[in-house]
Amino acid sequence: MILDIAAAASGAIRFDDLGVGPVALDLGFFTLKWYSLAYLAGILIGYWYLLKLIAQPGSPMGRRHADDMIFYATLGIIIGGRLAYVIFYQPEILAHPLDIFKLWNGGMSFHGGAAGVSLGILYMARKEKLSWLRIHDYVACCVPFGLFFGRLANFVNGELWGKETDVPWGIIFPTGGPYPRHPSQLYEAALEGLVLFAILAFAFWRTRARYQPGKLVGIFLLGYGIFRFGVEYVREADAQLMEFAARTGLHMGQWLCLPMILGGLYLIVTSKGRRARVEPIAGNASVS
Repeated sequence: MILDIAAAASGAIRFDDLGVGPVALDLGFFTLKWYSLAYLAGILIGYWYLLKLIAQPGSPMGRRHADDMIFYATLGIIIGGRLAYVIFYQPEILAHPLDIFKLWNGGMSFHGGAAGVSLGILYMARKEKLSWLRIHDYVACCVPFGLFFGRLANFVNGELWGKETDVPWGIIFPTGGPYPRHPSQLYEAALEGLVLFAILAFAFWRTRARYQPGKLVGIFLLGYGIFRFGVEYVREADAQLMEFAARTGLHMGQWLCLPMILGGLYLIVTSKGRRARVEPIAGNASVS
């Protein structure tokens, strides 16, 4: 296997030859990075799609709630994503608390961001007396946009690459040593972004899943958990967590996906029991 990888290196794709990098715009006095644009694109396109979803009969919230949701979701992504990264992936940052706020140095966790968004939904739902579980269903359908752009940003940053490989599409990353590696960022962009979006879109538009509270968010949790868990097998563990992965047999990301998979299964299996009769926001007949 080592010889195969060494042989593949001679004809492998070199990241430097792709003409991509972390900076989208550099004016000297101002630098805009693709990672920042990825967050903006995910939030704005997700908001646009959420408006499409709530315009359909049976929406659990109105336009003003969606506007508030963007604010809470943004806070949840930033605060939850950063804190979870520090706690689970790089706890040594806690020795220098001010470094927690240095977001420009990188370091965000999707699992933490998801938890932060969930807390934001719970707060808004309680304040406005809305169904928190049905709001989760609608928001879950929008999350793949952020995942897709986020993983593409990881790729152009040349970070979070995969394990060494001899596959023809292996890429030699500047910080990944002399051998080609799996472009695991692109695997995740395709699975967590495109495929998961397609599954959720089918469930929302072609089935009655949105009238079974918890089913759509359950599909999201199960789908993301399975895709992320699988890709982790070809993704290199974070340098500071190599020992943890070797000791436990699984990457940190895989451990964090297990409760998502179990929770998703539970929500899907029990969703029919929560089926609710809801009034449409358009039309005359009730939607059951």
